[in-house]
Order: sequence, then C-alpha cells, then structure tokens
Amino acid sequence: MTYKNNPEAIKALVRPTEVHKDLFIDEELFELEMEHLFANTWVYVGHASQVPNPGDYFTTTVGTDDVLMVRDADNSVKVLYNRCPHKGVMLVNDTCGNAGRFFRCPYHAWSFKLNGDLLALPLKRGYDPDTFKECEAAQGMAKVENVKNYRDFIFCRLNPEGQSFEDFFGQSLSTLDNMIDRSPEGKLEVAGGVLRYMHNCNWKMLVDNQSDTCHPMVAHESSAGTAVKVWEQAPEGTPKPMAVEQFAPFMSPYEFFEGMGIRVWENGHGHTGVSNSIHAAYSAVPGYFEAMTAAYGEERAKAILDDVRHNTTFFPNIMVKGPIQTLRIFKPIAANKTLVESWTFRLVGAPDKLLERTVMYNRLINAPTSVVGHDDLEMYERAQRGLVSRGRDWVNVARLYEPGEEDRKNEVTNGTNEWQMRNQYRAWARYMTATMKEST
Repeated sequence: MTYKNNPEAIKALVRPTEVHKDLFIDEELFELEMEHLFANTWVYVGHASQVPNPGDYFTTTVGTDDVLMVRDADNSVKVLYNRCPHKGVMLVNDTCGNAGRFFRCPYHAWSFKLNGDLLALPLKRGYDPDTFKECEAAQGMAKVENVKNYRDFIFCRLNPEGQSFEDFFGQSLSTLDNMIDRSPEGKLEVAGGVLRYMHNCNWKMLVDNQSDTCHPMVAHESSAGTAVKVWEQAPEGTPKPMAVEQFAPFMSPYEFFEGMGIRVWENGHGHTGVSNSIHAAYSAVPGYFEAMTAAYGEERAKAILDDVRHNTTFFPNIMVKGPIQTLRIFKPIAANKTLVESWTFRLVGAPDKLLERTVMYNRLINAPTSVVGHDDLEMYERAQRGLVSRGRDWVNVARLYEPGEEDRKNEVTNGTNEWQMRNQYRAWARYMTATMKEST
C-alpha cells in the first residue's frame, strides 16, 4: 500500500486501542512524517543560553531539515535553514560557534547577515541586476518564519500556516514554567554538555516509553534492581549515595506508579507524576529552599518544589524532567534509527549541588554507558526486529481504555493508563494528514 496523498489510509493505522506496525517500520511513512508531521507541529530547536552573544549559532535538525539557531545583531534569536541559496552548501558545519557579523559560505564566499539576508557576493558585476533580483538566491538564506521564544526555550513551526504556538501547547507549558521557576532567579542555562546516543529503532518507541509506567520494575531489574541489592548490603549507618537515590525509585511497585497518576493534555502532550514521582524523595540541598523562599515567598516556593512531575512528553519528540532539569530530544534519522540527545540545565542562583545531581542523573540514566539506558535500548531493538515479522500487524495500547476518551481534554488518570500513548498516536494521525492533499 502507498500512503502518499492517502490521508484515509494513514488515519486507518490508528485504532482506538491499537496502532499498525507500519508506524514503526515503513520508510514511506517515515518520509511523510518529515514532510508533514514535523512541519505541522511546533518543534524544539534549542535554548537561548546556547547562543548568548550576537553571532553565536547552534546547528540542529527539525525532522531531517538542517537548521541553525543564531543570535542576531538586535539580540533576538532567529532560526534559518542551514543552506546557502547559491549552490546549496551547508553554510555551517560545526555544532556551535560564532559567525562574527555575518555568515560566509565556504564554497564561493557569498555572505549573509545574521538574519539570513544576502549581504554580498564576489564579482557582483557578473550578475545582471534585473535578472538576479528575480532569482530565489537574491532573497538570501531561507528563514523559518514561525519561531517562538518561550522563556528562552526556542520552538519553530516549518509550515507557514498552521496552529498557533499557544493553541498547540496549551496547558502543557506549565511543565516548562515549573522547571524555570525552580531557579530563584527564574532562569535556566544549558550546562554540563550533551550526551548523544544512537538507537537502532523508530523514534516513536522512545516517545511511547516516556509514559510507560509498567516497564521500570521489569526491564530495569537487572540494573537498578542490582544497585538496590548492593546498597542493602552496606553497613548500617552508611550514608545513602546520590546514585542510589536516583536508581532505587525505578524499582517501585506497580501500586506506586498507579498512584502517581498521568495527566493527558491535548495535541499529544502529557506527563506522568501528578501526585508523586520517582524524583520526589531526593535529599534536601542546604540553602536551596531558603533561596527559593527569599525569591518567591514560602508558600509559592513550596508549591513550585512540591510539583514533582516525572516525564513530560511534548509532542512530537522531546521529554522534559522538571525536578531534575533534563531534556531529551528524540531525533529521527530513519524508520529504524533515532539519535537521542540528553541535555542538562543549571538553575541560575541555586546551589551547585543541584547541577551535580542533574548531571549525575543524566550520566547514570541517559548516557551511552548507562546500564538503565541499555535496558530500554535492548527492548526497543527487540521490538524493531519483532515488528518486521509477519506474525501480527498491530501494537496494543488498550490498557484502561474508556470509550469516548478521545473527546475528553486535559484529564488526570491512573498512572498505568495507556491513555497518553493513545493520545500521542491520535495526534500523530491528525498532524500527519492536516496538510495532505488526497490524490484524485
């Protein structure tokens, strides 16, 4: 079957309690995701602290489109396609750097202002002015026009027309607000570097996993479970290491995860950990609550810190952990390949011990060397291989399904409900077909 220009066939892949295996293995669907899904949604680009000074740039991808985030001379943050309009050469090949006052193509030295406008080109007399102004290249680097700076988190929508930023994210932005407000100064900075980890699986498997609360005590028994058993053998009175504090909650029983709850927002967004989470019982950091109280008042400080959300999924492809200040991006490479980036943030004005905890969590749980991360990776790769078989065609997401839930918005449910997974797949079908023209 071909899915191109066939929105009804795509919608049929998502049933109320099942999704077709083609979502994970079909290359044509993957290409259509890049063309439609990642263009119709608001996708995370980066954080403004990564480009603090005019001329600073950071390169990344939106779907499979190469873009760069740059601090313009007017101090605003722009997003440009990383392509010279002359011969198509990528203007910037480094992950980050400073362009100075302009970008210069390494092939023919065409140069562009920081906002992408054409600045100069060699031997300009060789171009007839009237002819050249009609050329697309005269417009300079292509700009992503729909860019939103939300409290220094930069998002963009590639399609010129579509849902507004505010309508797309709605109440889910409260997770970003909470993570930012955990700083006594209400400000975050990217710190601690980034961990990049290639996964031989479809990107949606990782998104699905973020609200899967029935797997930790099973899949992570060999890693987190072993860490807990070793700790239990320590002499009485031994201070509990930070690493054990972070490993141990993964082994919580089903009842713990049921009780912590899941919030399901519109458009594929949602979070685990409504009333409790694996991040709720970390040791207090001396001086932190006092700094928060001085900044916000005791009541407000307590409300901020008592909100201990576990995993917040921002559809289509990022996950945020506010209480531990991490953000993961699931970058699609192919139908069976995903690059995962795990970023950590410093709470400006907070004790350094909090950044130490954040970086340790990222290293223990999300790194290529993480024993916990390899538990998940093995499951993803087994699933990627298993889905190719002819034995079954559908993936089940039926746990605690209630007829009519599709029309209910922004609700809290049992922490082991697969409603959030169903929410993501329904959003997938909607944004995949929003701008698709049906063949005649």
